[in-house]
Amino acid sequence: MAEDGIGVPGRPQRPVLIHPRDVPHRGLGSVAGRAALLHAVAHIEFNAINLALDACWRFRGMPAGYYRDWLSVAQDEARHFTMLSGRLAQLGTAYGDLPAHNGLWEAAEKTADDPLLRMALVPRVLEARGLDVTPGMIQRLTEAGDAGTVAILRVILDEEVRHVAIGTRWFEHLCAQRGLEPKPTFARLLAEHRVRVAPPLNREARRLAGFGDAEMDALLAAPR
Repeated sequence: MAEDGIGVPGRPQRPVLIHPRDVPHRGLGSVAGRAALLHAVAHIEFNAINLALDACWRFRGMPAGYYRDWLSVAQDEARHFTMLSGRLAQLGTAYGDLPAHNGLWEAAEKTADDPLLRMALVPRVLEARGLDVTPGMIQRLTEAGDAGTVAILRVILDEEVRHVAIGTRWFEHLCAQRGLEPKPTFARLLAEHRVRVAPPLNREARRLAGFGDAEMDALLAAPR
């Protein structure tokens, strides 16, 4: 059951929110470029705190383990945000100094009426995308000599596997409750919402998070 009347969560006046295509991209060869990347990741983690708490508050009548799981995710995301904020300070930047986008929260609003849809499209699509892209960020930052940021991203990558697995667990629980097969249901929702993920996928991490090969293939094949 979804709770009605829950609006946008409180957030600071900054960062200024802009369209995703307008967020500037900078190379990692400079401190400013690395700070911009860190700021983007910190913004994701900030939103992930709200998403985890919203999953608890919005969807009533779930088993107690559901709420324990998502509160633990919120705690992890808050710790990630704190680590990233500390590293940003070392680079002379603070969260809010740069513009950001609101794509993650927009996804929360689109899935506000159905916990099954939320589990499918937020942890298993948007958050799982971090499993795919973080190894590349780690490699580029290693090449740039930024060991401090690399150490933080390794922690985040390891813990995000568990977060996505929690999404998988409750997606499958809700499918079972409704008499649905999880894998074809996931593929159907991807097609209905025109979700497609660009390769490469981190298949090893996604398997640890509960993805089957057919589900990963569906992510790559869904029409835009």
